[in-house]
Amino acid sequence: MSYTPHTEDEIREMLARIGVSSTAELFANIPGSLRSRAELKLAPALDERALLRHMRGAAAQNRTVNNETSFLGAGAYHHFIPAAVGALAGRGEFTTAYTPYQAEISQGTLQAIFEFQSMICQLTGLDVANASLYDGASSIGEAALMAMRATRRRKICVSAGLHPHWLQVLRTYVEGIGTEIEILPLGDDGRTQACAPDEQVAAVILQSPNFRGCIEDVAAFSLAAHDSGALMVLGTSEALSLALLKSPGELGVDIACGEAQSFGVPLSFGGPYVGYMASVKKLVRQLPGRLIGQTVDAEGHRAFVLTLTTREQHIRREKATSNICTNQGLMMLRATIFLALLGKRGLRRMAEMNLSLSSYARSRFEAAGLHLIHSAPTFNEFVVEVPGLEQKLERCREQAIQPGTPLGDFETGAADHLLVCVTEMNSREEIDRLVRELAA
Repeated sequence: MSYTPHTEDEIREMLARIGVSSTAELFANIPGSLRSRAELKLAPALDERALLRHMRGAAAQNRTVNNETSFLGAGAYHHFIPAAVGALAGRGEFTTAYTPYQAEISQGTLQAIFEFQSMICQLTGLDVANASLYDGASSIGEAALMAMRATRRRKICVSAGLHPHWLQVLRTYVEGIGTEIEILPLGDDGRTQACAPDEQVAAVILQSPNFRGCIEDVAAFSLAAHDSGALMVLGTSEALSLALLKSPGELGVDIACGEAQSFGVPLSFGGPYVGYMASVKKLVRQLPGRLIGQTVDAEGHRAFVLTLTTREQHIRREKATSNICTNQGLMMLRATIFLALLGKRGLRRMAEMNLSLSSYARSRFEAAGLHLIHSAPTFNEFVVEVPGLEQKLERCREQAIQPGTPLGDFETGAADHLLVCVTEMNSREEIDRLVRELAA
């Protein structure tokens, strides 16, 4: 953002225009007890060249995937982003003021959303998708609300393999309205133990691959959920896995949701990201947010329209399915461009590279004598037991290696458990180096 300073003359002119004589008078309505009068300990002002040098020096202290070797994952994934994604998403046509899609002359934005919806449907194997959500965590919360509306039930069963932060967001969404949450424990193989939902359960919610990287037996849970009249909800934090694994639709899932950051959205210290949600057709009127449809205009030309939006601005508030105020338009656009650039075969090839490198890493850890905690199949993340983990983490960081996510930060009894993520951005040499450091 450009720096736009004001001169003393400009400040006086603005104050005069609104009828006050000073900035102190401008803020006079704010009680004095709420205003700090402490002296600000600011360094002397810098000229532009010196300021840029200072800011670049400060930025260089950040430890990022650009200056370190990273095996971090756990919901945020380091993938290659073609330069074309940023170049196309940054075009002026997409840089608009608030909610351009509401005026349906904005055909470019409407088409981008339509293409995003279409590709999410192809990836999930489901009938309809909305125009994105804030992130994966909010998509889980919205899916739970959607299931409760559809079934008119107030209980949900949630796998302990759901990302802990997503579970916190889910609790925030539903506990205030009296929803009962039953946590389904994980077995020794790392997958969720079988359950038999009772007739009060609105939804069974799984994440696959789950937070420990294990691929769940989703089809079995879909059968159990449907036998009790509940819906099956599947969350996915690593959307790239959808290019290789059976789609949620093939596994009997009713609502698929999750995080699509892997598709052309940079890590950016944790956001903004882009959530997705798709469902079977019979639930289309329960989908939160908006759906863009394709039609023809009065002259028979292909056109796109805001087809369905059950938001409180458009229908009676008590009938609204969501109070989501906007979608992640720019992030949705980046994901759409990314998916279009790679295509079906390119995306599958990228997923295969992730699986291949991750399998190589697993084999190297085992050869080095380190124990892989779970026997369940994985995609690009897995948990390894590293004796003396805390000291080894520090040693790795001193050598500019981020070796993974220590699970002791999330779970009791997991002090030596490390969640390692391997993507196409990691070379075999980097993997070998990581194994040497953790096994030493």
